[in-house]
Amino acid sequence: MTPPAPAQPPAVQVVNLERRFGDRAALAGMNFDVAPGERLALLGPNGSGKSTLMRILATLLRPSGGTARVCGLDVTRERAAVRHRLGTVFQSPSLDGKLSVRENLRIQGNLYGVTGPELGRRVEEAIGRLGLAERARDRVETLSGGLKRRAELAKVLLHRPSVLLLDEPSTGLDPAARLDFWATFLAIQQERTLTAVVATHLMDEAERCTQAALLDAGRLVALDTPATLKARLGGTVVDVEAGDPDALVPRLWERLGLRARKLGNTLRIENATGFEAAERIQGAFPREVTAVRVGQPTLEDVFLALTGRRLAAEEAA
Repeated sequence: MTPPAPAQPPAVQVVNLERRFGDRAALAGMNFDVAPGERLALLGPNGSGKSTLMRILATLLRPSGGTARVCGLDVTRERAAVRHRLGTVFQSPSLDGKLSVRENLRIQGNLYGVTGPELGRRVEEAIGRLGLAERARDRVETLSGGLKRRAELAKVLLHRPSVLLLDEPSTGLDPAARLDFWATFLAIQQERTLTAVVATHLMDEAERCTQAALLDAGRLVALDTPATLKARLGGTVVDVEAGDPDALVPRLWERLGLRARKLGNTLRIENATGFEAAERIQGAFPREVTAVRVGQPTLEDVFLALTGRRLAAEEAA
Protein backbone atom coordinates (compact mmCIF):
# COMPACT_ATOMS: atom_id res chain seq x y z
CA MET A 1 0.00 0.00 0.00
CA THR A 2 1.41 3.37 -1.06
CA PRO A 3 1.79 5.71 1.94
CA PRO A 4 -0.06 9.03 1.67
CA ALA A 5 1.95 11.99 0.43
CA PRO A 6 3.12 14.26 3.24
CA ALA A 7 1.04 17.39 3.74
CA GLN A 8 2.50 20.54 2.28
CA PRO A 9 3.74 23.03 4.87
CA PRO A 10 1.97 26.40 5.00
CA ALA A 11 3.12 28.99 2.48
CA VAL A 12 2.62 31.61 5.21
CA GLN A 13 2.51 30.83 8.91
CA VAL A 14 1.92 33.28 11.76
CA VAL A 15 2.26 32.07 15.37
CA ASN A 16 1.47 34.28 18.39
CA LEU A 17 2.65 37.29 16.40
CA GLU A 18 2.91 40.53 18.34
CA ARG A 19 4.02 44.05 17.52
CA ARG A 20 3.94 46.96 19.93
CA PHE A 21 4.54 50.66 19.35
CA GLY A 22 5.15 51.98 22.83
CA ASP A 23 2.06 51.14 24.89
CA ARG A 24 -0.07 50.36 21.84
CA ALA A 25 -0.40 46.78 20.59
CA ALA A 26 -0.69 46.86 16.79
CA LEU A 27 -0.74 43.04 16.73
CA ALA A 28 -1.79 41.06 19.80
CA GLY A 29 -1.02 37.35 19.54
CA MET A 30 -2.16 36.64 15.98
CA ASN A 31 -2.25 33.06 14.62
CA PHE A 32 -3.09 31.71 11.15
CA ASP A 33 -1.77 29.59 8.27
CA VAL A 34 -2.11 30.11 4.53
CA ALA A 35 -1.89 26.96 2.41
CA PRO A 36 -0.03 26.98 -0.92
CA GLY A 37 -2.20 28.36 -3.71
CA GLU A 38 -4.68 30.08 -1.36
CA ARG A 39 -5.73 33.73 -1.48
CA LEU A 40 -6.14 35.24 1.99
CA ALA A 41 -7.90 38.59 2.35
CA LEU A 42 -6.98 40.71 5.38
CA LEU A 43 -10.08 42.78 6.07
CA GLY A 44 -10.26 45.37 8.81
CA PRO A 45 -10.58 49.09 9.59
CA ASN A 46 -7.72 51.53 10.00
CA GLY A 47 -5.72 50.51 13.05
CA SER A 48 -6.73 46.85 12.80
CA GLY A 49 -3.16 45.69 12.13
CA LYS A 50 -3.31 44.99 8.37
CA SER A 51 -0.41 47.22 7.38
CA THR A 52 1.73 46.18 10.35
CA LEU A 53 1.21 42.52 9.50
CA MET A 54 2.05 43.09 5.83
CA ARG A 55 5.25 44.95 6.73
CA ILE A 56 6.35 42.12 9.01
CA LEU A 57 5.69 39.50 6.32
CA ALA A 58 7.63 41.66 3.85
CA THR A 59 10.62 41.71 6.28
CA LEU A 60 10.34 45.49 6.63
CA LEU A 61 9.40 45.44 10.33
CA ARG A 62 10.49 43.18 13.15
CA PRO A 63 7.83 41.64 15.40
CA SER A 64 7.90 42.25 19.14
CA GLY A 65 7.05 38.62 19.81
CA GLY A 66 5.99 35.39 18.12
CA THR A 67 7.08 34.20 14.70
CA ALA A 68 6.13 34.59 11.05
CA ARG A 69 7.34 32.28 8.28
CA VAL A 70 7.16 32.45 4.50
CA CYS A 71 7.76 29.14 2.72
CA GLY A 72 9.10 27.78 6.02
CA LEU A 73 11.63 30.63 6.40
CA ASP A 74 11.66 32.92 9.42
CA VAL A 75 11.02 36.53 8.32
CA THR A 76 13.35 37.88 11.01
CA ARG A 77 16.30 35.48 10.88
CA GLU A 78 16.21 34.61 7.16
CA ARG A 79 15.21 37.92 5.60
CA ALA A 80 17.22 37.65 2.37
CA ALA A 81 15.91 34.18 1.58
CA VAL A 82 12.34 35.28 2.34
CA ARG A 83 12.61 38.25 0.00
CA HIS A 84 13.59 36.00 -2.90
CA ARG A 85 10.34 34.11 -2.42
CA LEU A 86 8.15 37.20 -2.13
CA GLY A 87 6.55 39.53 -4.64
CA THR A 88 5.09 42.71 -3.17
CA VAL A 89 2.61 45.20 -4.61
CA PHE A 90 2.02 48.02 -2.15
CA GLN A 91 -0.16 51.11 -2.39
CA SER A 92 2.72 53.35 -3.41
CA PRO A 93 4.04 52.69 -6.96
CA SER A 94 7.50 51.10 -7.12
CA LEU A 95 8.08 51.76 -10.82
CA ASP A 96 10.42 54.46 -12.13
CA GLY A 97 8.17 56.72 -14.18
CA LYS A 98 11.04 58.05 -16.31
CA LEU A 99 11.97 54.57 -17.52
CA SER A 100 10.08 52.38 -19.94
CA VAL A 101 8.11 49.31 -18.89
CA ARG A 102 10.81 47.05 -20.33
CA GLU A 103 13.61 48.97 -18.56
CA ASN A 104 11.81 48.69 -15.20
CA LEU A 105 11.48 44.95 -15.64
CA ARG A 106 15.12 44.47 -16.62
CA ILE A 107 16.26 46.37 -13.50
CA GLN A 108 14.03 44.16 -11.35
CA GLY A 109 15.58 41.06 -12.87
CA ASN A 110 19.11 42.33 -12.25
CA LEU A 111 18.27 43.01 -8.61
CA TYR A 112 17.32 39.35 -8.20
CA GLY A 113 20.32 37.99 -10.09
CA VAL A 114 18.52 37.22 -13.37
CA THR A 115 20.73 38.20 -16.31
CA GLY A 116 21.57 37.45 -19.93
CA PRO A 117 19.23 35.55 -22.27
CA GLU A 118 17.16 34.26 -19.36
CA LEU A 119 16.39 37.84 -18.28
CA GLY A 120 15.37 38.80 -21.80
CA ARG A 121 13.11 35.78 -22.09
CA ARG A 122 11.41 36.47 -18.76
CA VAL A 123 10.91 40.16 -19.54
CA GLU A 124 9.26 39.46 -22.88
CA GLU A 125 7.15 36.69 -21.37
CA ALA A 126 5.91 39.00 -18.59
CA ILE A 127 5.20 41.85 -21.02
CA GLY A 128 3.21 39.55 -23.27
CA ARG A 129 1.32 37.84 -20.43
CA LEU A 130 0.25 41.16 -18.89
CA GLY A 131 -0.84 42.66 -22.21
CA LEU A 132 1.89 45.32 -22.24
CA ALA A 133 3.62 44.50 -25.55
CA GLU A 134 2.36 47.61 -27.36
CA ARG A 135 3.49 49.89 -24.50
CA ALA A 136 6.73 48.15 -23.52
CA ARG A 137 8.90 51.02 -24.86
CA ASP A 138 6.75 53.77 -23.33
CA ARG A 139 7.70 55.62 -20.18
CA VAL A 140 5.72 54.39 -17.22
CA GLU A 141 4.60 57.94 -16.40
CA THR A 142 2.59 58.00 -19.66
CA LEU A 143 0.54 54.90 -18.79
CA SER A 144 -2.97 54.84 -17.38
CA GLY A 145 -3.52 53.72 -13.80
CA GLY A 146 -4.64 50.28 -14.91
CA LEU A 147 -1.62 49.73 -17.14
CA LYS A 148 0.72 50.90 -14.38
CA ARG A 149 -0.78 48.29 -12.06
CA ARG A 150 -0.26 45.63 -14.74
CA ALA A 151 3.35 46.72 -15.06
CA GLU A 152 3.72 46.49 -11.25
CA LEU A 153 2.43 42.93 -11.38
CA ALA A 154 4.75 42.04 -14.26
CA LYS A 155 7.66 43.43 -12.29
CA VAL A 156 7.03 41.49 -9.07
CA LEU A 157 6.48 38.24 -10.97
CA LEU A 158 9.76 38.46 -12.86
CA HIS A 159 11.85 36.60 -10.27
CA ARG A 160 9.22 33.83 -9.96
CA PRO A 161 8.09 34.37 -6.34
CA SER A 162 6.05 31.78 -4.45
CA VAL A 163 4.05 34.26 -2.33
CA LEU A 164 2.57 37.62 -3.29
CA LEU A 165 1.76 40.38 -0.81
CA LEU A 166 -0.84 42.78 -2.23
CA ASP A 167 -1.53 45.83 -0.05
CA GLU A 168 -4.62 47.66 -1.38
CA PRO A 169 -3.58 46.60 -4.91
CA SER A 170 -6.34 48.48 -6.76
CA THR A 171 -5.98 51.81 -4.95
CA GLY A 172 -6.71 54.68 -7.34
CA LEU A 173 -8.17 52.49 -10.10
CA ASP A 174 -11.61 53.04 -11.57
CA PRO A 175 -14.05 50.09 -11.35
CA ALA A 176 -13.30 48.84 -14.88
CA ALA A 177 -9.53 48.94 -14.34
CA ARG A 178 -9.94 47.21 -10.98
CA LEU A 179 -11.92 44.37 -12.55
CA ASP A 180 -9.32 44.07 -15.30
CA PHE A 181 -6.47 43.92 -12.77
CA TRP A 182 -8.19 41.19 -10.78
CA ALA A 183 -9.08 39.12 -13.84
CA THR A 184 -5.43 39.22 -14.93
CA PHE A 185 -4.10 38.47 -11.47
CA LEU A 186 -6.45 35.53 -10.85
CA ALA A 187 -5.54 33.92 -14.17
CA ILE A 188 -1.82 34.17 -13.41
CA GLN A 189 -2.24 33.01 -9.82
CA GLN A 190 -4.03 29.86 -10.91
CA GLU A 191 -1.51 29.13 -13.66
CA ARG A 192 1.47 29.34 -11.31
CA THR A 193 -0.15 28.14 -8.06
CA LEU A 194 0.89 31.33 -6.33
CA THR A 195 -0.10 32.07 -2.75
CA ALA A 196 -1.43 35.57 -2.11
CA VAL A 197 -2.10 37.67 0.99
CA VAL A 198 -4.29 40.67 0.13
CA ALA A 199 -4.87 43.59 2.50
CA THR A 200 -8.02 45.41 1.43
CA HIS A 201 -11.05 47.36 2.61
CA LEU A 202 -13.09 46.54 -0.51
CA MET A 203 -15.76 43.87 -0.11
CA ASP A 204 -15.57 42.71 -3.74
CA GLU A 205 -11.80 42.13 -3.45
CA ALA A 206 -12.22 40.10 -0.27
CA GLU A 207 -14.98 38.07 -1.95
CA ARG A 208 -12.50 37.05 -4.67
CA CYS A 209 -10.26 35.39 -2.08
CA THR A 210 -10.52 31.81 -0.89
CA GLN A 211 -10.17 32.83 2.78
CA ALA A 212 -11.02 36.02 4.65
CA ALA A 213 -9.40 37.08 7.92
CA LEU A 214 -11.30 39.76 9.85
CA LEU A 215 -8.96 41.91 11.95
CA ASP A 216 -9.87 44.32 14.72
CA ALA A 217 -7.51 46.18 17.05
CA GLY A 218 -4.63 43.85 16.26
CA ARG A 219 -6.60 40.67 16.83
CA LEU A 220 -7.93 38.02 14.47
CA VAL A 221 -11.68 37.87 15.16
CA ALA A 222 -12.66 35.41 12.39
CA LEU A 223 -11.05 33.33 9.64
CA ASP A 224 -12.92 31.23 7.10
CA THR A 225 -14.18 31.25 3.54
CA PRO A 226 -16.27 34.35 2.70
CA ALA A 227 -19.33 32.15 2.12
CA THR A 228 -18.99 30.41 5.49
CA LEU A 229 -18.51 33.69 7.36
CA LYS A 230 -21.63 35.17 5.79
CA ALA A 231 -23.64 32.03 6.48
CA ARG A 232 -23.26 32.76 10.20
CA LEU A 233 -25.79 35.56 9.81
CA GLY A 234 -28.44 33.45 8.11
CA GLY A 235 -30.09 34.16 4.80
CA THR A 236 -30.78 37.90 4.93
CA VAL A 237 -30.34 41.11 6.89
CA VAL A 238 -33.02 43.79 7.28
CA ASP A 239 -32.30 47.52 7.71
CA VAL A 240 -35.05 49.67 9.17
CA GLU A 241 -35.16 53.47 9.10
CA ALA A 242 -37.39 55.21 11.62
CA GLY A 243 -37.99 58.66 13.04
CA ASP A 244 -37.17 57.44 16.56
CA PRO A 245 -35.02 54.30 16.24
CA ASP A 246 -34.24 54.14 19.97
CA ALA A 247 -37.91 53.87 20.87
CA LEU A 248 -38.50 51.26 18.17
CA VAL A 249 -35.85 48.79 19.38
CA PRO A 250 -37.76 47.46 22.43
CA ARG A 251 -41.08 47.52 20.57
CA LEU A 252 -39.68 45.34 17.76
CA TRP A 253 -38.71 42.75 20.35
CA GLU A 254 -41.89 42.95 22.42
CA ARG A 255 -44.30 42.85 19.50
CA LEU A 256 -42.47 40.83 16.82
CA GLY A 257 -39.66 39.05 18.68
CA LEU A 258 -37.03 40.74 16.46
CA ARG A 259 -33.72 41.84 17.96
CA ALA A 260 -32.41 45.04 16.37
CA ARG A 261 -29.03 46.75 16.58
CA LYS A 262 -28.91 50.54 16.27
CA LEU A 263 -26.45 51.93 13.71
CA GLY A 264 -26.81 55.68 13.47
CA ASN A 265 -30.43 56.27 12.51
CA THR A 266 -30.78 52.74 11.10
CA LEU A 267 -31.77 49.52 12.86
CA ARG A 268 -30.10 46.31 11.71
CA ILE A 269 -31.87 42.96 12.14
CA GLU A 270 -29.85 39.81 11.45
CA ASN A 271 -31.00 36.22 10.98
CA ALA A 272 -34.38 37.53 9.88
CA THR A 273 -36.73 35.89 7.40
CA GLY A 274 -36.14 38.61 4.85
CA PHE A 275 -39.17 39.95 3.06
CA GLU A 276 -41.55 38.32 5.53
CA ALA A 277 -39.92 40.24 8.38
CA ALA A 278 -40.04 43.46 6.34
CA GLU A 279 -43.77 43.05 5.77
CA ARG A 280 -44.39 42.36 9.45
CA ILE A 281 -42.40 45.43 10.49
CA GLN A 282 -44.18 47.73 8.04
CA GLY A 283 -47.56 46.31 9.04
CA ALA A 284 -46.93 46.67 12.76
CA PHE A 285 -45.33 50.14 12.68
CA PRO A 286 -46.65 51.99 9.60
CA ARG A 287 -46.21 55.44 11.12
CA GLU A 288 -42.87 54.93 12.84
CA VAL A 289 -41.02 53.19 9.99
CA THR A 290 -39.95 55.32 7.01
CA ALA A 291 -38.05 52.68 5.00
CA VAL A 292 -37.16 48.97 5.10
CA ARG A 293 -34.39 47.33 3.06
CA VAL A 294 -33.72 43.63 2.68
CA GLY A 295 -30.38 42.30 1.45
CA GLN A 296 -27.92 39.43 1.54
CA PRO A 297 -25.32 39.60 4.34
CA THR A 298 -21.87 40.89 3.44
CA LEU A 299 -18.50 40.51 5.08
CA GLU A 300 -19.07 43.96 6.55
CA ASP A 301 -22.22 42.60 8.21
CA VAL A 302 -20.12 39.78 9.68
CA PHE A 303 -17.57 42.29 10.98
CA LEU A 304 -20.38 44.36 12.47
CA ALA A 305 -21.92 41.34 14.20
CA LEU A 306 -18.56 40.35 15.72
CA THR A 307 -17.28 43.78 16.75
CA GLY A 308 -20.32 46.06 16.95
CA ARG A 309 -18.70 48.50 14.52
CA ARG A 310 -19.09 49.21 10.82
CA LEU A 311 -16.08 48.38 8.70
CA ALA A 312 -16.83 50.91 5.94
CA ALA A 313 -17.49 53.74 8.39
CA GLU A 314 -14.19 53.10 10.16
CA GLU A 315 -12.31 53.08 6.85
CA ALA A 316 -13.93 56.32 5.75
CA ALA A 317 -12.97 57.94 9.03
